[in-house]
Amino acid sequence: MSTTMSAAQRSLLTVSVMAATLMQALDSTIANVALPHMQGSLGAASDQISWVLTSYMVAAAIATAPTGYLAARFGLKRLFLVAITGFTITSMLCGVAATLPQMVLFRLLQGLCGAALVPLSQVVLLNSYPKEQHGSAMALWGMGVMLGPILGPTLGGWLTEVYNWRWVFYINVPFGVLAFLGLSAGLPNDQEAPQPRLDLFGFALLSLTIAALQLMLDRGETKDWFESTEILIYAGLTLLALYLFLVHTVTTPHPFMPLRLFADRNFVSGLVMVAVMGVVLFATSALLPPFLQNLRGFPVITTGLAVAPRGAGTMLAMFAVGRLIRYVDSRWLMFVGMLLTAYSLYWMAGYTLDVPISGLVGACVLQGLGIGLVFVPLSTITFATLIAQDRADGAALFSLVRNVGSSIGIAAAFAYQTRMTTTNHAYLAEHVTPFNPALAQYVNASGGIESSLGLVDVAAELQRQAGMLGTIADFKVMMWGVLIAAPLLFLFRRPLELTTSSEPAALD
Repeated sequence: MSTTMSAAQRSLLTVSVMAATLMQALDSTIANVALPHMQGSLGAASDQISWVLTSYMVAAAIATAPTGYLAARFGLKRLFLVAITGFTITSMLCGVAATLPQMVLFRLLQGLCGAALVPLSQVVLLNSYPKEQHGSAMALWGMGVMLGPILGPTLGGWLTEVYNWRWVFYINVPFGVLAFLGLSAGLPNDQEAPQPRLDLFGFALLSLTIAALQLMLDRGETKDWFESTEILIYAGLTLLALYLFLVHTVTTPHPFMPLRLFADRNFVSGLVMVAVMGVVLFATSALLPPFLQNLRGFPVITTGLAVAPRGAGTMLAMFAVGRLIRYVDSRWLMFVGMLLTAYSLYWMAGYTLDVPISGLVGACVLQGLGIGLVFVPLSTITFATLIAQDRADGAALFSLVRNVGSSIGIAAAFAYQTRMTTTNHAYLAEHVTPFNPALAQYVNASGGIESSLGLVDVAAELQRQAGMLGTIADFKVMMWGVLIAAPLLFLFRRPLELTTSSEPAALD
């Protein structure tokens, strides 16, 4: 595709792909801050409104897997245009939903339509640019994928505050129209190709695995995890379906996921690393807003502005790495990025309830730089040794693993935070006695610990301090996770495009 494409056509295609990528990536987090407003408008209970997020994530996770097959079966251009049209229409339907069942249905359809946008946009850019420009192409693609989840809460909070929650969905319409028009004009028409077979049984097993895992992760926190029969059922279904899927994949002649993908060392290493980065990116994004709003006392808009600099750091790193990747070993760029990410988490682990804005912004910018340095080389080196016909399947699996990693990361982060908050609360409560001189001094202004006002102040401060310690514990665990994963970067082979060798070079 790249050899016959003009510069103008490639630029149009890039802008359109960026619009589609950003549109889908924004929707993974933009609705989170609007949930309390939706709850009142739709007349939903607190445990019911979470299905607005769960339905979208489950549908998107399941529909990501068959992207490669659908692109081969119906054509990449046709599938892309149908997906954008469906996503735009269902976004409008979400904005006009009047009841919770309508909203859940439209969000489910939105997830089904939008699942293919990110992997298809990656394939289009890889096919449109020559190999020596893949680093720059992945930098552009990565901006949409990474900035969407980071800027989603900020944009969602602003739209909800200034207009109303329905504009969280209406904002997708201009992006969708722009992407559709640009891709219609820029993408070459699909060519006839042999019709692939669909391993329907394998797809069904993988879908069941993903759905059960996603439901377990999304509902585990509200259902007290494995104390709940519902969560135990989800966990059992996940393990059983995954086992059957793996057995079926290695025994059937035409598996749903081509086994040759897993023979590529760079691709498999990339799946491991993108899961790790998905955990760090999304878990941190999930932890910071509750910390800033509930513990630090920031309003929604201020919270969004405080974490937005992470997006600025990511953009800066991606601009730089798009140029550096031609001259510097991708593995070393990712290694530096992971060290910066680990240091930012170390910085966050030193937060207190009085952390200044400068401390918040500094750590977020540093983390954005680290994530940007990792994601672009990772997206490039992962696909550098895959043949063109496997890119659609590979991109779908890459996106799926990143999404599953993020879901696991968010669920694990909140579960560990809750556990450590409870543990620290119990420890701190042991020191709440009338004989503690420091405590007596603290509550003296409220009439002493014997007064009801003094007890209320102590209980509130106890919960805040315990919550702060629980959040710090999460940041520490993520920091060590990044450091432990960093040496795995050198499992990658340096790809053909970045060497003078005729074959991918062995590890130095």
